[in-house]
Amino acid sequence: MRLVNAITSCYIGPEISPEQFISEHFFLYLIRGSIVGYGGHRKYHLKADEYCIARKNHLARYSKQKDDNQFSKVVVIFDEAFLKAFQQKHKLSASSRQSLADAFILLRKNNLIPNYIRSLEPYYNGEGKIDDTFSQLKREELLLILLQTDPQLASVLFDFGIPQKIDLEAFMNNNYKFNVSIGRFAWLTGRSLSAFKRDFRQIFNDTPSHWLIQKRLREGYFLINKKGQKPNDIYLDLGFEDLSHFSFAFKKEFGVTPTSLLVNEGLL
Repeated sequence: MRLVNAITSCYIGPEISPEQFISEHFFLYLIRGSIVGYGGHRKYHLKADEYCIARKNHLARYSKQKDDNQFSKVVVIFDEAFLKAFQQKHKLSASSRQSLADAFILLRKNNLIPNYIRSLEPYYNGEGKIDDTFSQLKREELLLILLQTDPQLASVLFDFGIPQKIDLEAFMNNNYKFNVSIGRFAWLTGRSLSAFKRDFRQIFNDTPSHWLIQKRLREGYFLINKKGQKPNDIYLDLGFEDLSHFSFAFKKEFGVTPTSLLVNEGLL
């Protein structure tokens, strides 16, 4: 679809945090370019004219690739206040909890969604926003379409509970690459911070902070030594904020810098 080429980044609803934590459900429609998303369990590939739901209370990251130096998307945020008002207005019954672990739900294609995206064009103000007068109505329209085409989404979108206590060991081994606070890890595993630290020590015989650094560094060593990947291509995916921090911690742990290891192995 190329009828909304003017849109570069169109948001409906409150802004979403750039943190690698999804604080509210949102719908993403990709108009131009492609996205590779990672949700802890696996990678997701989204191409032009494809769309998905990003699930609240999950960790995720994504990288975008431009098409002819262009990247365009439409994002509609379904925040909890909006969803509760929608549920009350349409007298929808409460849904049972959805147990799927995926951070992204790729949606089946149908004609209604592209038509909906085209319908946004008259309301788009050219600054990445839909006029507030129509924003709420267009969000309701999209949600009605989604629930009509995939009724099972109700169990995801109308689940207003907080994360329940889950298997901490499995969760951390799946999500250690995400650069979020220890408090966030604790909350996502259904624990207070003190309970999280206590359970963590019992399982890993280590503190969360030290374990995370060690786990990320060992993965980095493997990727460089065995896979020939370059340090500047992997440090962000490993959960380090910058290359210098990764290099400093790497040398402290292994006695060589990441670049030196790559050179010594004849991979650079």
